[in-house]
Amino acid sequence: MTSELEKRLKGQVRAAKRSVLTADVYESVKSLIMDGELAPGTRVNIYAVARLLDVSQTPVREVLSALESEGLVTKEPLRGYSVAAVLTSGQVADLYQLRLLLEPWAAARAAERVDAEVAERVRAELTSVPNAPQGTRYHDYHGIQAHDARFHDLIAELSGSPAVRESLARTHSHLHLFRLDYKGRRHGDPTLAEHARVVDAVLAGSPDEAEAAMRAHLAAARDRYLETL
Repeated sequence: MTSELEKRLKGQVRAAKRSVLTADVYESVKSLIMDGELAPGTRVNIYAVARLLDVSQTPVREVLSALESEGLVTKEPLRGYSVAAVLTSGQVADLYQLRLLLEPWAAARAAERVDAEVAERVRAELTSVPNAPQGTRYHDYHGIQAHDARFHDLIAELSGSPAVRESLARTHSHLHLFRLDYKGRRHGDPTLAEHARVVDAVLAGSPDEAEAAMRAHLAAARDRYLETL
């Protein structure tokens, strides 16, 4: 029996490539969630998704398990998987409160530990996304979302604190914030500009300036997201 999802999207969603099956299914299902094709609270029909992507149910089940660990889907006994709710304004504020406690400190420590190798890695990440995307679909913005996650993870790593890095990684904050709202012209340009200011301070070996730049970036990003709510 053909589901409503299949009727609506058949022909618009590319079939998963067999050569990289699980990774391709992962990106396809994530796209459905990030773009809102699978709305918050919607039950995920494994059979329908498998037919839509022209794959067996096995990789779909594996992908849903991975997405559960990232908080994009939830699993309930006897009901299976459903798409998780987006963050509320209170959850956004709480998430940024945690980040404001950890990441400015991490940026300051990174500035204290800067050397030629660190400088090369930070510059390479900054230049990995030279321009902000203008589209609003996951296909358009997933590159900057991945950069945002890598950038903040790199600063946490360079702080020398595995505990801070692990704490930030557990939140999957970049994924959930970009899912909440992304408009390329609104978020992308200021995000890249703020990252550049953090990098300048870190590479200058100035802990105070690096801490201030990261704090300013997080506060501005928080306000941009809260405005959408």
